[in-house]
Amino acid sequence: MNILITGIHGFVGSNLVRSLENHTIYGLSTRSPFWENLNGLPPIDCIIHLAGKAHDTKNITESEIYFNINTELTKKIFDYFLQTSAKKFIYFSSVKAVADTVDTILTEDAIPLPIGPYGESKYFAEEYIRTVSINASIPNKQVYILRPCMIHGPGNKGNLNLLYNIINLSIPWPLGSFDNNRSFTSIDNLIYIINKLLEHEIASGVYNVADDEALSTNEIIQCIGETIPRKCKILYINKRLMAGVARLGDIFHLPLNQERLKKLTENYIVSNEKIKKALSIDYLPLSAKNGLIKTIQSFKSESIQR
Repeated sequence: MNILITGIHGFVGSNLVRSLENHTIYGLSTRSPFWENLNGLPPIDCIIHLAGKAHDTKNITESEIYFNINTELTKKIFDYFLQTSAKKFIYFSSVKAVADTVDTILTEDAIPLPIGPYGESKYFAEEYIRTVSINASIPNKQVYILRPCMIHGPGNKGNLNLLYNIINLSIPWPLGSFDNNRSFTSIDNLIYIINKLLEHEIASGVYNVADDEALSTNEIIQCIGETIPRKCKILYINKRLMAGVARLGDIFHLPLNQERLKKLTENYIVSNEKIKKALSIDYLPLSAKNGLIKTIQSFKSESIQR
């Protein structure tokens, strides 16, 4: 297949390209000068739209940037898809397009209530795709809106790196009092799903993407310690005290701020039953823990190389 991948140099894009070596890949990044000349591309069979402005945990990105990239650019790419002979369109949205927090288990049936420019810009892009798909005549085309939760794997830069560095430096983990469960998406499971969507005639629709099991942050800490290996100590400090430290982190730009505290300790469980049913599978290839171990091992290899 001829596959166009936007955001090809990003974390997901760079991992995905390595898995698609049997296909012809064309790539665009948000820094590419060719966005205005999409019609100059050769015939494309599938478009995987990864390009987007990621959630800024430091909250310094202007709202307009999210909507220009996550919403308006998506409209442009989808309009291009409709004009071409391409049969499949895979859009990478986010669970944040639906909910900033989750009390029970997030399914595709949840009424969207995004909070903040990141989630809102993803939601508006989804709405455009859905509305245009309904109103336009697009026979023999499949359109997939994927909502992954936090993705991790080799080359990942995020909170897992922070946790790894804490344990690697033998620093005690101070957030043991927070008892939470959170869904993750290993890059291997994500790539497996994308390949299935490319290879088979799967029904168009919105699909959550997550590993089969949720993990607590304390479980992740223990898993990192076992994998490095490094003895890790979990401290059970009063939650209010740690919340105060996080507020100071906002003021003094410390590693632990309120946004990061929320991400590390919140409950956010995502159902992946719909995508597994569509793919006719009971389990994804990697368990949540084995996917996490693989990512931690990649961090370890990078540290040795440096």
